[in-house]
Amino acid sequence: MNQVAQQTANTAPRGDQARSLVAKMAEKFGVDGDKFMATLKSTAFKQRDGSAPTNEQMMALMVVSDQYGLNPFTKEIYAFPDRNNGIVPVVGVDGWSRIINQHKQFDGVEFRYSETMVQMPGALSKAPEWIEAVLYRKDRSRPTVVREYLDECYKPPGTYAGPWQTHPKRFLRHKALIQGGRIGFGFVGIYDQDEAENIIGQTIDNASGQVIPMAPKRAAVEMSDDKYEQFIETLIQRGKAEGCWPSIIQLLDERFQNNPALLQNAKQRVNAAELETLNAAEEQTEENPEAKPAKATRKAKPGKSAKSTNSEEQPPVGEYPGAETEAEQSADNGPQGSLDMG
Repeated sequence: MNQVAQQTANTAPRGDQARSLVAKMAEKFGVDGDKFMATLKSTAFKQRDGSAPTNEQMMALMVVSDQYGLNPFTKEIYAFPDRNNGIVPVVGVDGWSRIINQHKQFDGVEFRYSETMVQMPGALSKAPEWIEAVLYRKDRSRPTVVREYLDECYKPPGTYAGPWQTHPKRFLRHKALIQGGRIGFGFVGIYDQDEAENIIGQTIDNASGQVIPMAPKRAAVEMSDDKYEQFIETLIQRGKAEGCWPSIIQLLDERFQNNPALLQNAKQRVNAAELETLNAAEEQTEENPEAKPAKATRKAKPGKSAKSTNSEEQPPVGEYPGAETEAEQSADNGPQGSLDMG
């Protein structure tokens, strides 16, 4: 057996190794070995559909938990499935604090705060523009300094105020501590909750621990017939005035996504109005030919007079006086307007 094959064989997961890890962790936390896995599945791992995680996913979580010495039963570490049926190990701030403080080279941490206070949208109080974590190691002559900015870390409110709205200063300090520990000690393969949410494309409810969509769909729109007619007519008039038809269609897709019948009707009416507007513009141009650029006339051959009554030579098509200016104006104006999608 060659060296690569031998190494692969040595690192491949084995049943006896898995059982020994389960027994090791069960003994560590004083849990019956037979009930350990079932208890851990129900407390430290959440599936989107509420189903039980696989044994492979649980084993991956236990490996990370054992590596960093974190307690999954006190939520120092927990996990969510990623999009490839793996796991995203999530370490709470208590877990990050534990692994930082337990590192044998840790020699203290300080925090520095910006003097500029910022009020973020939805936040109940102001917070420093940035916070720095200054991490000291016993084996380094210089500290590790990591600065985290509020506008990059702040998480906007959802359907209700979350911790970033009620405690923005504390959560920005947490971010600085976590990033300082990650860079100063090289912690890998673990994430905080905000990072995990970005990875799995979901959000995690802090109260229940359940995974919920980041951007829940709008509730079905309930409109009276009069209100619906007024809404559509307002959009059509704006489309005729500003030419913002694509934005109108996008708004309809969002507003009526849970009402296919209204969505189809609204799109048909808007598309018909757009076509009618284009046809009317073409007819107006045909009725007023003087508004179009003058067409070039052929040059008269030597000895013959031009058919045109104008004795001056006409410029070639596309080179009429003022054409360049009109093209620049057309390019500057571009598609008119956009809708507020809020």
